[in-house]
Amino acid sequence: MLSDQWHLTRMKAQEMWRTSTGKGVTVALIDTRVEAVPELSGRLLPGKDFRKGATGKRNDFGTTAAAVIAGSGKGAGGRDSAYGLAPGAKVIPLEVSDGQDTDEGTLAAQDDEINAGIAPALRYAADSQAKIISVSLSASDDDEAVRSAVDYARSKGKLIFAAVGDDTIDHPLVGYPAATPGVVGVSAVDKSATSLKTAAAGLNVDLSAPGEDIISACSGGGSGLCRSKGTAVATAIASASAALIWAEHPAWTANQVLRVMIDTAGAPDNGAVRSDYLGYGTVRPRIALKTPGDPGAADRDPIPDYRTASPTPRPSVSATPGAPVSQEPAGPAAGAPAPAPAATEAPDDAHSGAFWLALAVCAAGLLCVGVALPPLLADRSRARRATVLSRP
Repeated sequence: MLSDQWHLTRMKAQEMWRTSTGKGVTVALIDTRVEAVPELSGRLLPGKDFRKGATGKRNDFGTTAAAVIAGSGKGAGGRDSAYGLAPGAKVIPLEVSDGQDTDEGTLAAQDDEINAGIAPALRYAADSQAKIISVSLSASDDDEAVRSAVDYARSKGKLIFAAVGDDTIDHPLVGYPAATPGVVGVSAVDKSATSLKTAAAGLNVDLSAPGEDIISACSGGGSGLCRSKGTAVATAIASASAALIWAEHPAWTANQVLRVMIDTAGAPDNGAVRSDYLGYGTVRPRIALKTPGDPGAADRDPIPDYRTASPTPRPSVSATPGAPVSQEPAGPAAGAPAPAPAATEAPDDAHSGAFWLALAVCAAGLLCVGVALPPLLADRSRARRATVLSRP
């Protein structure tokens, strides 16, 4: 089964597991419901439900994310099954609604429902034994309660990863809490290390991880295995990567683990410091375990340092985990509209191509409101995908 999980093969998981499996590290997972599937036996700690009566639409995706982090590779009856990247880690499931069951059906109502769960879940995670917090969901607007909860969790020494969000349009805006200061925004790449077109882009993309055709245990269908895609599953992989590193260096702080993750990430192959599509690069925990380098000051958040540093390009490094060559091309000049996976800077409030096209139509005086408003709202939505596959 391990050989079918391309992201683990590419990341050389078996080699890493000789050094670290994430044992001793706990990840608090803020997502929809986590079912106690066989692959998660002994991996789940007591969690809590923060839905407050909301039901949501996808109530089973949390199982997938948890299995991607800590799946044991053992299915029903002890049969070989899917592994998580950090099979020795533990997961605290914190259930929230995906916001897609509201009577109003508006984006604002969805955001309110999502944030109403994320804010208290972050505070609960902050007071737990978890070192890492992984947030699979995103909202389109900033929320004061969530921002306050992020600050509280950071004050407790937690390392917070959050999915930047997905949509059916090309590169929507980064959602929250991924765009909240103190949170590491995670995007997704495919097998060729190219940013997924459906993944959000912007200055708040900090790291990337595999997020296409990810096989894992899940609660859907009779096989118990799924293929997943998107920034939520990529965030689970980034969180598991941090667990591997932290287990090997338990005295490090969240800032030091993050600095090493950024320093060892597979950067855009044009030598740019970062990209609005990949962030500072694709996570490579194998390199971080093997040659971590200087973790830096324990009390200094590395992301503000990197964002204010000189934009001198660093040496070209493959953006594909464990691969010698990246297939990501260089992009156009900074500030110009650019298709994925250009390694160029773009404004933090950059919109999709559909939105800019709509504005162009507006400039011509044609159907301004009717054309521009739907792409703007679409820029702010979220989506995740998973399909069931048969057990090998």
